Amino acid sequence: MTELIPTPTADTHPRIFADFETLGEALDYAAAGDRGFNFYDARATLSRVYPFSELCADAKEAARRLIATGIKPGQRVALIADTEPQFCALFFGAVYAGALPVPLPLPTSFGGKESYIEQIGVQLDSCDPAILLYPDEIEEMAAAAGQSRNIPSFGWDKYAENAAPPCEFPQATGGDLAYLQYSSGSTRFPHGVAVTHKALLHNLGSHSHGMLVGESDRCISWLPFYHDMGLVGCFLSMVANQVSTDYLKTADFARRPLSWLDLISRNPGTSCSFSPTFGYEICARRIGSQSNVKERFDLSRWRIAGNGADMIRPDVMQRFTDAFAPAGFDAKAFLPSYGLAEATLAVTIMPPGEGMEVELVEETELSGEKLADGNRPKRFRAIVNCGKPVRDTVIQIREEDGSLLGEKTVGKVWMNGPAVMEGYYGNKEATDACLVDGWLDTGDMGYLSEGYIYIVGRAKDMIIINGKNHWPQDIEWAVEQIPGFKAGDIAAFSITTPGGDETPAVLVQCRTSDEIERLRLRNEIREKVRSITGMNCVIELVPPRTLPRTSSGKLSRAKARNLYLSGDIQPYAIAA
Repeated sequence: MTELIPTPTADTHPRIFADFETLGEALDYAAAGDRGFNFYDARATLSRVYPFSELCADAKEAARRLIATGIKPGQRVALIADTEPQFCALFFGAVYAGALPVPLPLPTSFGGKESYIEQIGVQLDSCDPAILLYPDEIEEMAAAAGQSRNIPSFGWDKYAENAAPPCEFPQATGGDLAYLQYSSGSTRFPHGVAVTHKALLHNLGSHSHGMLVGESDRCISWLPFYHDMGLVGCFLSMVANQVSTDYLKTADFARRPLSWLDLISRNPGTSCSFSPTFGYEICARRIGSQSNVKERFDLSRWRIAGNGADMIRPDVMQRFTDAFAPAGFDAKAFLPSYGLAEATLAVTIMPPGEGMEVELVEETELSGEKLADGNRPKRFRAIVNCGKPVRDTVIQIREEDGSLLGEKTVGKVWMNGPAVMEGYYGNKEATDACLVDGWLDTGDMGYLSEGYIYIVGRAKDMIIINGKNHWPQDIEWAVEQIPGFKAGDIAAFSITTPGGDETPAVLVQCRTSDEIERLRLRNEIREKVRSITGMNCVIELVPPRTLPRTSSGKLSRAKARNLYLSGDIQPYAIAA
């Protein structure tokens, strides 16, 4: 059996940093070189070498097949996004065909078939695709989701049996939409971010400029292709900037996280790899007190250890450094960043080599409020410097009324730049709520200091756990499905545990006075939320008419959170 050799890190083909009109042109150019993708199994054994030249050929065959099937320019092609060559080819196939690829998540280990069909179904309703394509091994669930919406649905391998006759491809322009990106946790209220080729390629070029990508760099990733950091940062960017990349499946990383570090140790050149905080945490926890760190790993070539997608916890990053310094890991490799799908991906990046910088901020300032009670003891939180804006991007910190705030003053983060989305697909109301005169309301809170941005939390209601977005409305809706509860009875938001972890909390107005019934209800609520979202939440039952309202009568999650944390909302005491 011939030994597989990964695609090379260096290449004689001159590198162009994302300076293309369209994504299809970027792959055409990358295909003339020797670099490409490499897919590994759970034990970090190379299973498939996939040069960009092969990806390009497969993508154009997929495009001909899609066109022969009747797919027209502008139509959506829904793709269940597994970390496989077939997904890569189908994504670019849709691009060549002038259609919009729409990556959707794989089933998880919780919730079961019905929950997955519902989750995928509402996203299919939102994007209205002409076809759904999925890995053949999940046919039962994926096909059921497509059939529930009367969408033609096919497994990858089965669909590949269709004819792909020669044809002309439509000519895309930079102003055309390139793809739709759904928030990974979007279930009941999906928001499909619509991004043009021009916006995408500008942002991808910002990655290479901001991280000083060089000839010796290669990428290693376990991030899912349906998440913006995995899709844009570690897939599309690698094509547009011609970087060889080594992939582990996300599920394989979850089972064997240290395989990630094995890959970083193994291949020559300098490594660039990103992860949310929890990825570093799971590796530090898994290695524990093992004494073979130095013998097993060589992390001295890890040049960019990126961190983003959720709040960065310096205590976790310190534990990772302590655990892997014997293997040559340098904390200066840490590269904090800030981004969101609505800005394509990257908004700010820490300059390489500066490492992680932290400032202590008094907790009451983190929401932009003043200290309400001067007698209460002050509590400080470590806030990580997330770097400087990427090229051509401007950040402003604003008050609620839109007025500008000065240095080191916490407020709402607004940004403007060429990579801002066109809007939420088919959702003008949601688009108008966050896009004003070309400026994007990120929904996050932060402050500026000497040109650097410090992100302190979220102004919007989004809950982000382990890098995954969860809309609080989805959690609240899950509880509403239980008899006896209705809209307005439930408030979901995130809190920080004493250990520094972010976790969802759910306050539920309960009308029964029977303690046994309250215990039963709390357990039922916990299981219902877990079945739909996969999260274990803090569930608190509170008296009727407890949850605060805005002046217009709407539920105020932010105020409910503040009242809960201050002790002004007192949940029922329930024996375990």
